[in-house]
Amino acid sequence: MKRPDYRGDAELVARVDQRSTEALALLREIARDFAPAVFASSLGVEDMVLTDLIAREQLPIGIFTLDTGRLPEETYTLLDTTRRHFGLPVAVHFPQREALEAWVDEHGINAFYDSVEQRRACCRLRKVEPLGRALAGAKAWITGQRTEQSVTRAGLALREDDAAHGIAKFNPLTAWSEREVWAYVQLHEVPYNALHDRFYPSIGCAPCTRAVSAGEDVRAGRWWWENAEVRECGLHPGSHAANSADVSPISPGNKTR
Repeated sequence: MKRPDYRGDAELVARVDQRSTEALALLREIARDFAPAVFASSLGVEDMVLTDLIAREQLPIGIFTLDTGRLPEETYTLLDTTRRHFGLPVAVHFPQREALEAWVDEHGINAFYDSVEQRRACCRLRKVEPLGRALAGAKAWITGQRTEQSVTRAGLALREDDAAHGIAKFNPLTAWSEREVWAYVQLHEVPYNALHDRFYPSIGCAPCTRAVSAGEDVRAGRWWWENAEVRECGLHPGSHAANSADVSPISPGNKTR
């Protein structure tokens, strides 16, 4: 996938500079007023922008990621690249082995295809529970969510109160467009996941992520067998309110897409 060269677009570059200034001001405020603050990185392109901003300012914000055990190889490669490129530690949190093994023994390794309930149960074990441990002791956490990403993130605020964890939650890139994100990556030569160049704008676990087609929203490849209104994993509980029964069946041939 060949991306446009955004660096020659003076208007876009100026807008990205302004967006960056605003995001840095917010990150400085978080580091100052909400210490200890942490950044939850999925190693997606938005998260790489935030990592670059944190590294450039050497902000005292801890960075962590969640290893679900089912991530694509390209994501693990980027994790190593991130540590080397930025010279920053990235903590990795894993699911609780005993709970995950018990669930797989009872339901099967790919039970998340069977229903929204089973998929969310898998996400709780692999993502939500480790997130809770990663946020323990923090006063605020930062995400790379953007309003433009999907219908489940419409109206995303710059700051939220995370009642589930009892801390503040910040989304510094909420108003950024996809063009602005990629322009920043080009301007600052930020490393990113190789899957982004293979039509994977949003990357999660390998069996739950596919490439998207022209015209689809950037998260259409996540849990693609479900209706768009329920495609969240539970890390951001305010992002979806649809009925769990709203799920479209998939055929066995689609499960490996």
